[in-house]
Amino acid sequence: MSHNAPTAQQLQQRLQSVFEPVSLDVIDESGQHHGHAGANGSGFGTHFRVRITSHLFTGKTPVARHRLVYDALQDFMDQGLHALAVEARAPAA
Repeated sequence: MSHNAPTAQQLQQRLQSVFEPVSLDVIDESGQHHGHAGANGSGFGTHFRVRITSHLFTGKTPVARHRLVYDALQDFMDQGLHALAVEARAPAA
């Protein structure tokens, strides 16, 4: 099961192409969730933190920004991505 789990690099490439961010960090925090719901036992590929700043978020509410990120990564959720912590910001004016 874990061999199909998404990687931080795959998520980063997708977010880079969709949002053309000013800044982007994708951190695999799966190892911190060993034994928790959704953990696959491998220590990777299930729990991620995304910190992203993009002009595409300008004028959008925090909920709308999160929805855009979740929509961009939906197919990874279907592959075993269980939890996604999102910090989505617009660049400072």
